[in-house]
Amino acid sequence: MQASRLKQWLGVGTIGLMGAAGCGAGVAGPDGPAAVPARVMNEQLGRGVNFGNALEAPREGDWGVTLEALHFQRAAEAGFETVRLPVRWSSHTGESSPYVVEPAFLERVDWAIDQALANDLNVIVNVHHYEEMATNPTAHTARWLAIWRQVASRNRDRPQNVLFELLNEPHGGLTAGLWNGMLRDGIAAIRESNPDRNLVVGPVQWNSTDALPQLDLPDDDHLIVTVHFYEPFPFTHQGASWVDGADAWLGTEWHGTEEERAFVTGILERAAEWGRSHGRPIFLGEFGAYSAADMDSRTRWTAYVAREAERLGMSWTYWEFMAGFGLYDPATDGWVQPLRDALLPD
Repeated sequence: MQASRLKQWLGVGTIGLMGAAGCGAGVAGPDGPAAVPARVMNEQLGRGVNFGNALEAPREGDWGVTLEALHFQRAAEAGFETVRLPVRWSSHTGESSPYVVEPAFLERVDWAIDQALANDLNVIVNVHHYEEMATNPTAHTARWLAIWRQVASRNRDRPQNVLFELLNEPHGGLTAGLWNGMLRDGIAAIRESNPDRNLVVGPVQWNSTDALPQLDLPDDDHLIVTVHFYEPFPFTHQGASWVDGADAWLGTEWHGTEEERAFVTGILERAAEWGRSHGRPIFLGEFGAYSAADMDSRTRWTAYVAREAERLGMSWTYWEFMAGFGLYDPATDGWVQPLRDALLPD
């Protein structure tokens, strides 16, 4: 949903929509940007892309990706509406109370948000690769909450199309019972400075659709529920160096047969039904097939997942922009055209 449609819902002119960086999704009031319903914001997220392997690396550049202003420009020019910004805050935060985030890193994330807004993109800022949360979550809860208090307060006056995602892919020691309680604490910490901002939250088991029935959310009207989708996993992760045994899957193809399509559709429809029954909009935060798969299969699968998500009322952000799953080649400043067309066919 572009700004014109959001203006129609709000009943305001362009000036009322604009934030400090020239883009916004709410009317600025005396207490900050005005609230936007979660369902409206989820529609506005539309089609997007993850800027992965950059700010969620231990240090930006460690994984071969350093963000540039041009990347945000190219994403907007192609027709993407949203950038999801994975951020490894834990590599830039003090180990003891008050858990101060490095000022230079805060400024770098500020820059990335500014670039998104300057290009009329929505932006979702998350906590990504906080690996200690999976191994010893209770020992790191206070630090995680301190990170969010700092990030939320710093961005409290941002327009409403800046969203916060509390934690990417909770798993391991983050059981459903523990995670549901932590979610309440995390949401409350952000609400201290951002009472109406839309937040992105997801279930355990790596944001699996299977774990949605275990997700227990507080009474908060500004929550968008995220799931991730990489099924069938032996196809999407064949040859992935970080997955044990993935080389054995090399050569797995996806032809879009009736059976293959039914498998994908069934999973996504169950997620959509959960969203309808719980009154929560669903955001497909990650989906993609690794570059070791053949391009024809990747293109068929990517197009099918994207169109099914849209049919079911889900916004989405593809994983990812310019690394192992990427659809943009920084060396040539050009698109991997089959993937770009699969995602944005019109």
